[in-house]
Amino acid sequence: MAAASSISAAFRAISSSIKLPPSSFPTAQRFVSFKPFNPLISKNFSLTTAAASASASNRSFTCKSQSSPSDSSPTKVQELNVYEINERDRGSPAYLRLSQKTVNSLGDLVPFSNKVYTGDLQTRVGITAGICILIKNEPEKKGDRYEAIFSFYFGDYGHIAVQGPYLTFEDTYLAVTGGSGIFEGVSGQVKLQQLVFPFKLFYTFYLKGIPDLPSELLGTPVTPSPTVEPSAAAKACEPGATISNFTN
Repeated sequence: MAAASSISAAFRAISSSIKLPPSSFPTAQRFVSFKPFNPLISKNFSLTTAAASASASNRSFTCKSQSSPSDSSPTKVQELNVYEINERDRGSPAYLRLSQKTVNSLGDLVPFSNKVYTGDLQTRVGITAGICILIKNEPEKKGDRYEAIFSFYFGDYGHIAVQGPYLTFEDTYLAVTGGSGIFEGVSGQVKLQQLVFPFKLFYTFYLKGIPDLPSELLGTPVTPSPTVEPSAAAKACEPGATISNFTN
């Protein structure tokens, strides 16, 4: 017992003589507030945020560009007048009676091509070329209703394409569906006036979406009537009475 007491007393003496340094470990409170830092995660997050911002910026720029007035096509309406005249020298029109009936009936086709002159009848500009599909014979009106798809060719200037109703007994309006050359991107409509079916027709175009038309195609139109005729020079395609490389 005396030995055990001596050992215990010795341990207490050693314990009291040892002074431990202050703890280098953070307190529990410090552990709770500790925020680990990962440079890779932070860098990736920054790149993702930057990419999202750039994407949003690009989308905003695109929308603004699309609504910019400077990108819109010309909106003013330009009037263009031409005469279409069948001079009986092109084998036009050809009547293809696909209905196999003795009277004009649904499905009959009429391809055609006639000469085109400016509204003042002083200049040969080109030709028409297209086809009419018979929709209905109108015996009480002494005529037919066709769906027409055709083009007006203006030599080096390009062409205008139209489509719509072609009635042999009254005036109609057709849609301008497009064009080429100076008429690229054109829209609008055209009024068709029958003067002598199917030999003389007068057209008034109302064109949108294109630059100003050349003066060579314009001029004061001759008043439409069954008796109108192109000038002798234009009819003979003499120099100065045609446009450059007029379509023939």
